[in-house]
Amino acid sequence: MFVFNDKIEMEDLGNGVKRKILAHGGTMMGVEVHFETDAVGPLHQHPHEQLTYVLSGEFDFTIDGVTHLVKAGDTLYKKPNVVHGCVCRAAGVLLDTFTPQREDFLAAK
Repeated sequence: MFVFNDKIEMEDLGNGVKRKILAHGGTMMGVEVHFETDAVGPLHQHPHEQLTYVLSGEFDFTIDGVTHLVKAGDTLYKKPNVVHGCVCRAAGVLLDTFTPQREDFLAAK
């Protein structure tokens, strides 16, 4: 399967956050999340494993009560049901990989 970025619609989630649902199928899904400076990804949890790669920008990321500043090239792993969230300190883009797929994201489209 090929998914071309210029053909994917950007979803405006409000408050300076937008996302693109990338390739997905089977038990995996890729999602690109764009943040404006000072935008917040509120603390939350879900039953999916999540790997985040910071493509650009700087973020204060909290995972299970521990916060670190992360920037381009850094990666983060969130195990299922762990509480996590972020505050964007310099506008940037995150690449999230989920397993299993986020059916809630697909249903919202």
